[in-house]
Amino acid sequence: MVMTKPSIDQVWEWLDAVPDPEIPVISLVDLGIIRGVAWLNDVLEVTVTPTYSGCPATRIINLDIETALNDHGIKKVILKRQLSPAWTTDWLSEKGKTKLEDYGIAPPQTAGGPSQCPRCKSAQVEKISQFGSTPCKAQWRCTDCLEPFDYFKCI
Repeated sequence: MVMTKPSIDQVWEWLDAVPDPEIPVISLVDLGIIRGVAWLNDVLEVTVTPTYSGCPATRIINLDIETALNDHGIKKVILKRQLSPAWTTDWLSEKGKTKLEDYGIAPPQTAGGPSQCPRCKSAQVEKISQFGSTPCKAQWRCTDCLEPFDYFKCI
């Protein structure tokens, strides 16, 4: 029996179902860290750019990618780490930004802070700390609903 290789589009769909381990509401594809997928003969090469070079979730992300592809019958996978160009929040998909906000995390804004509370949509927000639950987030609070929330920092 001859196995046919899944299409690159199919592989992208499978990878779009792999959640980020730190923010499980967003996929690795929506996060923008999957930079490329290519067949090299019978080996699938997946190019990954971490959100930053010291990201503690990198090992888990790689394992999750390999597991997802293995579960779909792809046994030969090469994960290529690409550090240049460096990841930027500009690579977040619009779908991903919407998912972040729906989850209660303010998506990145070019102005350097959230434009509104992700919960009540008030523009009355203040920074609590530049440091949040992960290195890519800062802690903010809405002065109307008084709820704290994470803000995904621009990088």
